[in-house]
Amino acid sequence: MKVSELKKDPGLHPRKRVGRGESSGRGKTSGRGHKGQRSRSSGTLPVFFEGGQMPLIRRLPKKKGFRPPRSFSFQIVNLYAIQQTFSPSQPLGPQEFQQARLIRSTAQPVKILGQGALQRAFHLRAHAFSQSAVEKIHAAGGKVEVLPWRK
Repeated sequence: MKVSELKKDPGLHPRKRVGRGESSGRGKTSGRGHKGQRSRSSGTLPVFFEGGQMPLIRRLPKKKGFRPPRSFSFQIVNLYAIQQTFSPSQPLGPQEFQQARLIRSTAQPVKILGQGALQRAFHLRAHAFSQSAVEKIHAAGGKVEVLPWRK
């Protein structure tokens, strides 16, 4: 291989040199048009600039409301989900609900709601129960155990 046989890489192109006289085809204004901010050497605009129109970030509403630092929300489990998922062999608590993917985490309190019906007796452990859930669990012959938790 000789130096005279070397060829340029077909993927690379040299940078276009603008502003090199009228006969170059890119002289005088060098493709920037006439006057205006973008024709100047320091005429760069922010990406989010919308030509003087009210920017999107200012058109959108401000976030409203306040959530106290000690606020919480229950993770909900309904009776029909317990009926479909479990057999009444042992007490069911937050750990079992998490393993069955009925709740996301055991760090938040769990509340059992009374949607659905129970045909079997379950021993349920949770941080809170709705009144209808307690009535349906007792009617099926089950037990309710309220776990301690901090608000």
